[in-house]
Amino acid sequence: MAYEVVIGLEIHLELQTCSKLFCGCGTAFGQEPNTNCCPVCLGLPGSLPVFNRRAIELAVTAALALNGDIQEESRFDRKNYFYPDLPKAYQISQFERPLSRGGCLQIEVDGNRREIRLERIHLEEEAGKLIHSGDSIMGSEYSLVDYNRAGIPLLEIVTAPDIASGREARIFLEDLRSVLLYSGASDCKMEEGSLRCDANISLRPAGSENLGTKTEVKNMNSFRSVEMALNYEAERQENILAAGGKITQETCHWDEEKKITVPLRSKEGSSDYRYFPEPDLLPLALDSSFIKNIAASLPEMPAARRERLKEQYGLSSKEAVLFTTNRQLGDFFEAAAQTYSSYKNLAGWVQGDLMYQLRESGRSIEEIDPLRFVELLKLLDKKDINRPVAKELLAEMVLNGTSPEKLVKEKSLGRISGSDRLQPLIEQVIAENPAAAENYRRGKDKALAYLVGRAMALTAGRADPGELTKLFKEQISR
Repeated sequence: MAYEVVIGLEIHLELQTCSKLFCGCGTAFGQEPNTNCCPVCLGLPGSLPVFNRRAIELAVTAALALNGDIQEESRFDRKNYFYPDLPKAYQISQFERPLSRGGCLQIEVDGNRREIRLERIHLEEEAGKLIHSGDSIMGSEYSLVDYNRAGIPLLEIVTAPDIASGREARIFLEDLRSVLLYSGASDCKMEEGSLRCDANISLRPAGSENLGTKTEVKNMNSFRSVEMALNYEAERQENILAAGGKITQETCHWDEEKKITVPLRSKEGSSDYRYFPEPDLLPLALDSSFIKNIAASLPEMPAARRERLKEQYGLSSKEAVLFTTNRQLGDFFEAAAQTYSSYKNLAGWVQGDLMYQLRESGRSIEEIDPLRFVELLKLLDKKDINRPVAKELLAEMVLNGTSPEKLVKEKSLGRISGSDRLQPLIEQVIAENPAAAENYRRGKDKALAYLVGRAMALTAGRADPGELTKLFKEQISR
């Protein structure tokens, strides 16, 4: 029997605030354990939560960027469960009345556009962090608890079961990350826990509308891990069904080292959490003008920017995707394009030689002055320098920020051109390499390339190879 894979994602996004959701403790990553804590985030008796306005603003910003329907009144609830990293034995979250309902994100898979629907987006507080004595929870003798993360503001984004493979899940998450970065709601650093993803996955007979029994997959710490884990779990479930077995509703742990999913525990239902309204917080009422002002301040989103880059600058789809995914690189390109109108040439240099020099030097694109870069390209366009010299100047400019024009003057790197300056060099090279000249007369083209290379060496790369080739041909054919 053929089966269809059905996947829904639950994404937890850490909002980019300086303090926690219901108290004033800091949210900086990497602090000494249990130093960013207070009675509120530790759940001590008598402490009361207070809303963080900035967290609400960022949550609304992210939801609007994802086409969500912001609810003018939402409510917080207590989600009750017992776990060492939850000091209150409940989490303040939203259940029946979330911050936002609906929404969607368009993704492209193999050239086809698909819409992944969102069911809800809601605010909640983060739990603490367990530090295991071993490599994972499965092989540890004990665990320690760090409550620095407890109370950090999270946004949970829940998709509809619209995703059909691990690859689609990865593409969705990559596009989602771009939108969230553009919105400014989060830094989306998976390595710091700012963006995490759990997945619900089930199989059903091809063509059926009924959902199968699902499992939840956790501990996927990269987009690549999400793809691998879901593909593995889909295959595991298919093997069980093919053998006549039944799927158990359970939570599975992705073992990154072994590349397998490992069952942890039976999966809870919403009734197990005994949700009830948070008595220490009033309902969250948002004025319509508050929502409209945030909507008006939203920046251009990635999909819109991709299309504009293609239309405004004539970029290819691949180039537009690169300059959208890497927002800082796209910003640099557009800043340079303000004073340099050969857009295709500009795009080629940015994604080629400039990115290479950035990787080699360890510099970031934000450290490079786009006007200096344009200055370099204009020197090349005017034939004041040739391409090898331009590459040399680019490396120096990226490393030290020096003006290309200044470098040309200081190092006498200006282009050597004209038969009056190059002819003596050509005659010298032919005189020193008569065999190569004779080989070219006999039809061996590689010999000409050798002669041009020798002349380029004599000019320290400052002559134009095309002009040298032309002059060598004329001289040898006489």
